Amino acid sequence: MAITNWPVSERPREKLLQKGVTALSDTELLAIFLRTGITGKSAVDLARELLLHFGSLTSVFAASQTSFCQIPGMGIAKYTQLQAVLEMARRALSEELKNENAMNSPELVRNFLRLTLANKQHEVFIGIFLDAKNHTIATEELFSGTLTQTSVYPREVIKRVLHHNAAAIIFAHNHPSGVAKPSDADKILTQSLKQALAMIDVKVLDHFIVGNGTAMSFAEHDLI
Repeated sequence: MAITNWPVSERPREKLLQKGVTALSDTELLAIFLRTGITGKSAVDLARELLLHFGSLTSVFAASQTSFCQIPGMGIAKYTQLQAVLEMARRALSEELKNENAMNSPELVRNFLRLTLANKQHEVFIGIFLDAKNHTIATEELFSGTLTQTSVYPREVIKRVLHHNAAAIIFAHNHPSGVAKPSDADKILTQSLKQALAMIDVKVLDHFIVGNGTAMSFAEHDLI
């Protein structure tokens, strides 16, 4: 049955307008993005199939062009639209970070990092450079590596901190395996960076590990 034949209260768009966006399931939200279905399948059917195939919204967002377009009813147009939506969300969160104290907005930082790093297929190490009021000056990809590891050099980090005249920094990197848990090497690296930056009076406020839709904070686990 086409969505237009559903009871009004059950249609995703109408439900969003009546009850708010948080009342919708992942399937319903994705269906609104897809807009239309294909012969024999509604947009909700297609959304459900996407989630079943990839496992989660995060995995849908992280899908490569090839894997996304292989799903019946998907194609280049839908893929580019999805990428544009994700980039707009990243930019909106980045703008907010420039106006908010990062330490007072942990969820804002976490959401920004999830959108920035969750779809990476290899390890990427980034820095969020902050001023004395903990407002974002810039966000940079500092190092990138393989599927399982990245080499990080404190001297290069210090160069970028001085370039931005930053007073503090938040580090983050992803685990393509999906496990947002720090390794012993992650803990040692964080302490090394903290000690190196303390020499130039720059604070390391946090280090996040992003994996499988979550972002684990060193500060929240007393690891920094």
